[in-house]
Amino acid sequence: MSLFKWNDGFLVGNPEIDAQHKRLFQLADQLHDAMTAGKAKETLSQTLASLIGYTRVHFASEERLMQKHAYPDYAVHKAEHDKLTAKVLDFQKDFNAGRSVMTIDLMQFLKNWLANHIGQTDKKVAAHIKQKAA
Repeated sequence: MSLFKWNDGFLVGNPEIDAQHKRLFQLADQLHDAMTAGKAKETLSQTLASLIGYTRVHFASEERLMQKHAYPDYAVHKAEHDKLTAKVLDFQKDFNAGRSVMTIDLMQFLKNWLANHIGQTDKKVAAHIKQKAA
């Protein structure tokens, strides 16, 4: 069963950002599937690296949009991105060194972060961009 199930309630109304969010859910779901299927550490490591890489691309894209449209809470939003990135990179380093394992708690954290960040924080950004474009 999919832990990272996309639904249209996550749509923010910006086609580029919505497509990226859907892709993040797909990559997170692939990581969850690999973990629950007991895939080898190498497969988990590669899947985690893909998720982290795409997250960086997405965050950079979102941050460019916020700057372009003078989003007033840019610094706070970017700090959320930076905090998650640092946390996940630390986990990746520990996982690759054998000091940490993939757990359902980690998956639940990622799921909650994605849902809350997209459902609340990113929707504010999208509303601001839409207002500026009007």
